[in-house]
Amino acid sequence: MTDFTLLGDDGATRRVALVDTSGYTRPAGPLRSRVAYAAAHVVPHAHADNTPGQPADIDWDATLDFRRNVYSWGLGVADAMDTAQRNMGLDAAATRELISRSADVAREEGGAVVVGVNTDHVEEEHIALDRVIDAYTEQLHFTEEQGAGPVLMASRHLARAAESAEDYRRVYRAVLAQATTPVVLHWLGTAFDPQLRGYFGADDWQSAAEVLLDVIGEHADKVAGVKMSLLDAASEVSVRERLPEGVRMFTGDDFNYVGLIGGADVPAAPQPERDASSPRQHSDALLGAFAALTPVASAAIQALDAGDPERYLDVLGPTEALSRQVFAAPTFYYKTGVAFLAWLNGHQKAFQMVGGLHSARSLPHLSRIVELANDAKAFERPEIAAERWTALLRLNGVDA
Repeated sequence: MTDFTLLGDDGATRRVALVDTSGYTRPAGPLRSRVAYAAAHVVPHAHADNTPGQPADIDWDATLDFRRNVYSWGLGVADAMDTAQRNMGLDAAATRELISRSADVAREEGGAVVVGVNTDHVEEEHIALDRVIDAYTEQLHFTEEQGAGPVLMASRHLARAAESAEDYRRVYRAVLAQATTPVVLHWLGTAFDPQLRGYFGADDWQSAAEVLLDVIGEHADKVAGVKMSLLDAASEVSVRERLPEGVRMFTGDDFNYVGLIGGADVPAAPQPERDASSPRQHSDALLGAFAALTPVASAAIQALDAGDPERYLDVLGPTEALSRQVFAAPTFYYKTGVAFLAWLNGHQKAFQMVGGLHSARSLPHLSRIVELANDAKAFERPEIAAERWTALLRLNGVDA
């Protein structure tokens, strides 16, 4: 197949040429210039009751093979986070099993894995701050026992219970004091989860950042980094420049990652104003987008390793339009795009998701993902991707 059909919002179709994506090669050794994690999704059994409200029935072979593929490209895996449909179909029992299995695979493959730590196994919506601390601590200790790195995720329970910035300081101080291994703190914006409005005690990011930085400053020996997912590059750079020595900034900005990761090494990349005197001139990565385009992300970082910023920009630059489409509002449905691309790339047998989330995006939206993935050379096996997309269109009555 050398071309395929695209579907517009008005139902009109057009043919486009299929782009050759050969040329990406797996790294011969570890990636050096950036630390990068792909936030991975989960694959359900196609025959399972993948409908809203049903427990997750995971195809563990496909789910774990996807993580092995990520490791083969030199990236780490961020697991049991929002990309894995946590709080959107992945229940507490499946979350614990995912963490345990993923940690085992990381050991087998010699890969780096971090996993989400939250309070979401508690079924009550409203709990007191002391119970929030206990719930965080329970998941933290479980994660440490599995040998995975903890990512202390933003808690809906804490967002509901906190009455001031000091309540956030209290909870994070208590949890970090009990950590036996350095953790990554996760600041998830309302585009990803509207229930987290006012997190860290303020609606404006400047005030909230002061609380976050206070927490990190008090426990710098317990904090490996912070993942910011506000979709605001200026806020990330501002916080990044104020982090204590040894604390990394992991960008979670799926709209602006090219410039944030490239930093001063890629002056031609679009990025917000930064302080040239700051010792931190780039962000590392912890991105759902990198699960959707793992070979491309690896090739871009390999280019930085080789001191070739032009190649980095040429490879990764076109993917930002694709990522913006995948993460388009309502942003929390981006998981559909990640799973869709995994299916097109042959990493799962069916375009199915737990909780019925495969139905969360329209055909024209998916068509635009296909178009941009083709432009960005993000199809690992282009002919298979085109065949599967054509079959989906025909199944839905579109003459492809």
